[in-house]
Amino acid sequence: MNKILANIKGDRVIWAIAALLALFSFLPVYSASSNLAYLYGDGDTFSFLIKHFAHLVLGFLIMYGVHKIPYHYFKGLSIIMIPVIIVLLLVTMAQNTTIGGANASRWIRIPFVGLTFQTSTLASVVLMAYVARYLSKIKDRKVTFKETLLPLWTPVFLILVLILPANFSTTAIIFSMVMMLVFLGGYPFKYILTILFSGLLALTFFILFAKAFPGVFPNRVDTWVSRVETFVNDEDVEEGYQIERAKIAIARGGVVGKGPGKSVQRNFLPQSSSDFIFAIIIEEWGLVGGVFLMLLYLLLLFRLVVIAHKNSDVFGKLLVIGVGLPIVFQALINMAVAVELFPVTGQTLPLISSGGTSIWMTCMAIGIVLSVSRKNSIEAQKSINQEEDTTTNENPLDVLREAI
Repeated sequence: MNKILANIKGDRVIWAIAALLALFSFLPVYSASSNLAYLYGDGDTFSFLIKHFAHLVLGFLIMYGVHKIPYHYFKGLSIIMIPVIIVLLLVTMAQNTTIGGANASRWIRIPFVGLTFQTSTLASVVLMAYVARYLSKIKDRKVTFKETLLPLWTPVFLILVLILPANFSTTAIIFSMVMMLVFLGGYPFKYILTILFSGLLALTFFILFAKAFPGVFPNRVDTWVSRVETFVNDEDVEEGYQIERAKIAIARGGVVGKGPGKSVQRNFLPQSSSDFIFAIIIEEWGLVGGVFLMLLYLLLLFRLVVIAHKNSDVFGKLLVIGVGLPIVFQALINMAVAVELFPVTGQTLPLISSGGTSIWMTCMAIGIVLSVSRKNSIEAQKSINQEEDTTTNENPLDVLREAI
């Protein structure tokens, strides 16, 4: 155990948060997957637990491997990966099949392995690293909007356009995070307003185009409109059914919950092990479990701010915020949907919900944050060693005179 801990570097609090979230996830995933087992399997819920365990093991291996990479390497890697991401999104978008009744244009199947992978989640991590790299490059120098249009906004625009037809919520989150990052990175505010206006204009054009030619993007805009109308008017459609069941689960949970594995709404609530797992957690663990989970994510946010503050490199600061904050943001959105503070988005609860892609990309993002914190620890240790060497080399008589 000591040998394993010796090889784990970086912020120990973040390691502990990730481990606690992963360990806690087993009980709600095992409980919530019972309806999936009877709908799509032979009633064997244990197989879903094993699958979730395998996803987490691979995720933590990714986290460990990534945290060993010096974080400045991600500058070059982000440049290399941008064209790869665009190609993957194009291939994903070209698919017209379905997986489990869902739109397969969100997933790509990995050859020879049989696994499916949601490319938009990888695109989010790569894009945030790329934006952080560019902002650190132009820091402390005056730039024009035209100068940044090709190297910064063209990749952002292409990636968002390729994600939008299949996944509006992910597109909106990525766009919001990019806006937040460029604001923190000191990008001129008047240019940010221009991009915001251009984004709204592009979205309006896409909606009008999809309405005019419904065969090109079937049911996508209608789904968005339906979710917003359900949220505003509380209409009795599929999304409204999900929200109602989620609220029933939360109401049944009370303060301390019904106990692990005793959820009733898991049998009626679609996506109970992924999108609406927070409602199942509150039903079984009560308000205490929900608050505990929220505090873990808020503690993660606090550690992100601390790591970013301690790093002396602009790229390191922006990288931590860029890849780390979306994890907390996604968690809060998932919780807000469950309690009907936000329309249904399809966003999972990081490191809690079942689903390999979400777990793997969350672990990759945490690994990048740990890589930055690992560098901070090394620099702090060097500073301490230098101070000790200075103290050791001082003349004892001089130290005594100063003390007197």
